[in-house]
Amino acid sequence: MKRVIARCLIMVVTLLLISGCNTIRGAGEDIERGGEAIQRSAGG
Repeated sequence: MKRVIARCLIMVVTLLLISGCNTIRGAGEDIERGGEAIQRSAGG
């Protein structure tokens, strides 16, 4: 039963990530923004 719940949770998270960036370009932009945020927080 725990295995089923874990798989369902993984599927939901994956679907949320996929729906958040509908295209490869969108995914690249999301990753770039994340990198920029890390740089800002590091003081660079």
